[in-house]
Amino acid sequence: MKTNYYAEHTRALKGELAAAVSRDELRVLHLRRPGRHFLVLARQLVLLGSSIFGVLYFRESWAWVPFAVLEGLTIFNFTVLLHEVVHDLVFPGQRPGMSRFLGLLYAIASGISCSQFTRWHLDHHAELGSDEGDPKRHYLSPKLNRRWYKALYFTPALFPIYFRAAAKESASYPESMRERIGLERKVTISYQLSLILLIGLFAGWPVLWKVYLVPVFLVFPAAFALNRLGQHYDIKPGDPAQWSTPIKPSWFWDFAYLWSNYHLEHHYFPGVPFYNLPRLNKALQPFFRERGIVPRTYGQLLYEYLVLNKKPHTDWVSIDD
Repeated sequence: MKTNYYAEHTRALKGELAAAVSRDELRVLHLRRPGRHFLVLARQLVLLGSSIFGVLYFRESWAWVPFAVLEGLTIFNFTVLLHEVVHDLVFPGQRPGMSRFLGLLYAIASGISCSQFTRWHLDHHAELGSDEGDPKRHYLSPKLNRRWYKALYFTPALFPIYFRAAAKESASYPESMRERIGLERKVTISYQLSLILLIGLFAGWPVLWKVYLVPVFLVFPAAFALNRLGQHYDIKPGDPAQWSTPIKPSWFWDFAYLWSNYHLEHHYFPGVPFYNLPRLNKALQPFFRERGIVPRTYGQLLYEYLVLNKKPHTDWVSIDD
């Protein structure tokens, strides 16, 4: 049962945020510029093509490895592009047909169901802060706080973990949606299996390993798990303003994660396109200082999560877990 948990617990916060950022600034921040989105898409396609070329060109030496890492990260970022579609952040007006096409395109590239991701993610926004209502927290977050188990999320084990979590949540969906999700999954799986077969048959299995299996099954899970680590694992449960993890701005992570590292800002204002999130972060700096919101780095989070074995969705700074 969904309860709009986040909205019920952030009424005061919304007023604070409205006072923290001027209306004129918010109006500019919410502007959707399709040209900017498609420039980002073009950049990602260039990176994808360049990384594949690099893997093939240097396949006889270890120089292919950085290109495989770049390829896997680029493939992961199609989920970030899909996320923009889910929030209707591509076009200034309603373009359901084009948005549906883009959503399916991005979902197939990243190996997931567009409809499932859409419902899952919007429920996550509505139920943020709830142990059971938020599907990401309820089904996907590690329930066993053991280093070895949490480390599995950075490996190919992520795929059965994720799809098992998605299946549990989608069991509550209407039958028509479950059928749509099932069809999309069949198309996605067929596409991925066809790629594997074609690359293996025509380019050889060593090429398949370097140009597909390493980027998809080794790099993608690590990129996914690290990105999610910077979303809601280090939080302050008693303060809805800090139910997401603040990440220190970085040009590297802006480029690597397509600005999805500004996850706290995104939950404050989900109608702001990803390319405007750095500007939103700057506008919110006085609010962050006033509320004592201190940004973290991915290095700090990774150390505390796997080495110090901090528990997800708890206060890692103030509480000794």
